[in-house]
Amino acid sequence: MGQGPSTSALQQCIEGVANNRAGFAAFAGSPLYQIQWVKPYNLDVLVEPAAVVRPQTAQDISDIIKCANANNVKVQAKSGGHSYQNYGVGGSDGAVAIDMVNFQKFSMDTKTWHATIGAGHRLGEVDKKLHAQGGRAMAHGVCPGVGLGGHATIGGLGPMSRMWGSCLDHIVEVEVVTADGKIQRASATQNEDLFWALRGSASGFGVITEFVMRTHPEPANIVQYEYTIKLGRQADVAPLYSKWQALMADPKLDRRFGSMFIMFPLGAIITGTFYGSQEEFLKSGIPNALPQDGNGHLVLNDWLGALAHDAEKEALYLSGLAMPFISRSLAFKRQDLLGPDKIKDLFSWVDTQKKGTLLWFIIFDAAGGAIEDVAQNATAFAHRDKVMYYQSYGIGLPVTKTTKDFITGFHDQVVQKAGAGTWGTYPGYVNNALVDQQKQYWDSNLPALEQIKARWDPKDLFHNPGSVRPAKK
Repeated sequence: MGQGPSTSALQQCIEGVANNRAGFAAFAGSPLYQIQWVKPYNLDVLVEPAAVVRPQTAQDISDIIKCANANNVKVQAKSGGHSYQNYGVGGSDGAVAIDMVNFQKFSMDTKTWHATIGAGHRLGEVDKKLHAQGGRAMAHGVCPGVGLGGHATIGGLGPMSRMWGSCLDHIVEVEVVTADGKIQRASATQNEDLFWALRGSASGFGVITEFVMRTHPEPANIVQYEYTIKLGRQADVAPLYSKWQALMADPKLDRRFGSMFIMFPLGAIITGTFYGSQEEFLKSGIPNALPQDGNGHLVLNDWLGALAHDAEKEALYLSGLAMPFISRSLAFKRQDLLGPDKIKDLFSWVDTQKKGTLLWFIIFDAAGGAIEDVAQNATAFAHRDKVMYYQSYGIGLPVTKTTKDFITGFHDQVVQKAGAGTWGTYPGYVNNALVDQQKQYWDSNLPALEQIKARWDPKDLFHNPGSVRPAKK
């Protein structure tokens, strides 16, 4: 967006909404704008929004949206700001970024055990408040610094999702500000089409200010498994991965168990979380299918202890700190998982490649279970039939061509070996290099989303490079 009359008019409009409130907004070109206001997560993706605004009320958001409409400027909301392509600040230059940091409302209805949670919360804060308000819990990912607003509206997968479903499956109702600036509610009985779209694709449909979420009693006992493989060659790790994959792809696998397999420069780690007692874990038969020699160990935990353990392990690989990185991912149906020979070829290929960095890792993350119970068209989230995701990361200062070639080359190898039927990825792993980006995120739900977008946001106000576009008339 150029520095011209429209920029000046936008700034004047937003400053009018601010009404002299300190810390309300900053604009492109202001001192320390990127560091203190934009705060990009992926430093390899340069984005300069026209303005970053930190509203305090839903009415503030309504007024900001009206300013953006009047000046023909796109809008995106940011909760935690962990988008791999910096979508929360627009994903491309010139947007108005709405930082939801001030939306910290929290309450618990002890009759329904539904929690009302402001969209500015981070997952770690949600866990502490749910625990304090009756020992409650819900499904989500393992990074405590991730914001609820984005996480709960693109899927929200974590180790407990095989047992409880995705985070968005817990949404009962939302307050949302739509493209016309109207503040309204959406649920299964009110603005039903919008509610359907928000659960899986909210960045293209509105700014959610608060969620009403169903919750569960915290599990009393949790068993956490970890096995470290310190071998110099990934080819030597391949047989263990094949065994782990077979376990996680078993349709009869106990849903209380979630697990990841993580490749890194000198070997691999298997992590697993079982939501039950050690006795129940042993009776499940799962330990018999996992490596049990001296490189593995179990940790017995309570709910908050298990969350802290998961966060600590995740931070070793994917930090909450801003850094330059490249990432790729793919989702697998059960029938698309690689066989042992292809796994061996893939892992051997990794050994032959120059990486350009010591900071690379590849995560295979099990899904399925309760996620599969929900029909693919029940929400906008389309990957109900996926039982595994892979995600790769290469980190550098800066990210070199060698690292980019390694990460993209690995992805190409996976796609080639998985075959033409393997399609799509989790919309939390955004990647602007994807062909048919929206189709890969929302698959068969995309046409319905485009029709709903045309009704609620025909001018595509809520826009980033990967968001849903309105259906053409």
